[in-house]
Amino acid sequence: MKIARLLLEYLKMNGVKYIFGIPAGSVNAIFDELNDVPEITPIVTKHEGAASYMAAAYAKYTNQLAVSIGCSGPGATNLVTGAANAMREHLPILFITGSVPLNTMGLNSSQELDVAPVFSPVTKYSTLVKDAKDFLDEVVKACEIAIDGVPGPVHIAIPIDLQHEIMNDINIPAPAKRADMITDRNTIKDVAKELLNRKTGYIFIGQGARHSIQHVLELAEMLNWPILTTPVAKGFIPESHPLLKGVFGFAGHEEPSDLITEGDGEVLFIVGSSLGETATNNYNVNLTKNRFTIQMDFDESVFNRKYTIDLPVLGDINLSLASLIEELKVAGLTRKTVDYVVNHKEDIEGMTEEYNTINVLLKLQKHLPSSTRYTIDIGEFMSYVIHNMKVLDYSTFDINVHFGAMGSGIGTAIGSQLAEPERPTVCITGDGCFFMHGMEILTAKEYNLPILFVVMNNARLGMVYHGHSLQFQRTHSSFEQEPIHICALAEAMNIPAYRVDNMQDLNADLLNNFKHLNGPAVLEIALVDNNTPPLGDRVKFLSSFGK
Repeated sequence: MKIARLLLEYLKMNGVKYIFGIPAGSVNAIFDELNDVPEITPIVTKHEGAASYMAAAYAKYTNQLAVSIGCSGPGATNLVTGAANAMREHLPILFITGSVPLNTMGLNSSQELDVAPVFSPVTKYSTLVKDAKDFLDEVVKACEIAIDGVPGPVHIAIPIDLQHEIMNDINIPAPAKRADMITDRNTIKDVAKELLNRKTGYIFIGQGARHSIQHVLELAEMLNWPILTTPVAKGFIPESHPLLKGVFGFAGHEEPSDLITEGDGEVLFIVGSSLGETATNNYNVNLTKNRFTIQMDFDESVFNRKYTIDLPVLGDINLSLASLIEELKVAGLTRKTVDYVVNHKEDIEGMTEEYNTINVLLKLQKHLPSSTRYTIDIGEFMSYVIHNMKVLDYSTFDINVHFGAMGSGIGTAIGSQLAEPERPTVCITGDGCFFMHGMEILTAKEYNLPILFVVMNNARLGMVYHGHSLQFQRTHSSFEQEPIHICALAEAMNIPAYRVDNMQDLNADLLNNFKHLNGPAVLEIALVDNNTPPLGDRVKFLSSFGK
């Protein structure tokens, strides 16, 4: 069996269904073997950077290992941004890159680059395999590292000649399995004691709570404590839940900010947040001031990083919460009955007929299915999404303020749709993002993925424009450009496209077209919104430098 085939057989045993990337000479053997492994579908993208974000979304929403592939040299370096993102988001992705033949290394071969050290700072493990007899052990080791403990990306570079070598009498080992990280029982008892002794507090959830929302809700309802979310955790808790107070941090809401600044909560119970810049509203000191602080996470490095943590709780969040809830029940605490309705469209209030970003976003939500997942790209619209869009169902937003690159939301939509094909997917992106990775709508077409790409087209780099206007009271002319008819680009690819120039265009008849798609569609929103986006203290933070 060729090494290339051995790789695919092991990945198949690990439940891998897709490989995201681009074929090229240094990985040709792997793509050739895919002809005989129908269980794995190659998702051939238009850029490796987009492929890495597709793999990230797939890993996130399947909670499984994802795989992304690129050629040696430039293909590999195009994947590095996605590896850094996966490291920040704790996502298990195997990055595979080709490499020049062993006997040409160091001879200035075409696309030669020693990429193992390049990937090393942004992965849990990175290596170049130089001997066929070590190959399977290295692949198994990498996959186990990817899913073990704190999940994260790994990288293996495979020389061209090695991929063609034959290995006989190989026993493919069992799939990699992650061992549970169980919190010390005494720590759970200590947490329960503190929660029972201190009667008021806030539950502050981040992206690490993604797979533990039912436990979060149960705990909150037992304690009757308000729930605050970070920007990336928007969408985890339905808007209609009475304990949800909104987003604290970048583009957040007034009520959570008031609770943190002026509220009487004795405890801050942090679940799955590393307390980074955007989650804490630029490291607001009031977050933990005069509060007993408990932080629950599976990543030990987040404790006491910026804020002093009185009681760190290390372990898998879902298991830790379940144990804590049982401990509180033993102590006599019960869950209070909380009435709320999920998918409650009447929650969408405050919409007017003014043609601005807020009204466009709310109109989309009012007419599209409540279960729609919105993947949010990087731009001024992102702050409006965080601040103004409603949470109508569970896990309805994918917002990446950690390491999201412009255009990343487009790849995220494709990975999300492949992970959960029955769930409607809408990507909200901008013209600047579209010019980076917009050709991935063709990838969506080639795989018949029913994704609506909403392109907010204001013919400028909106976040940059508003940021400079607020910070420097002037902008550079290069931030704006000649308006481009994005619908025409989509139509050239035979993708259905619609252009909106006013609120009257954005009506129920138009939006009903997007409820039963057979492939991608583009909705271009031609809108220059000169209102100041809800950036929170971001500009104040940037303006603090240079003084």
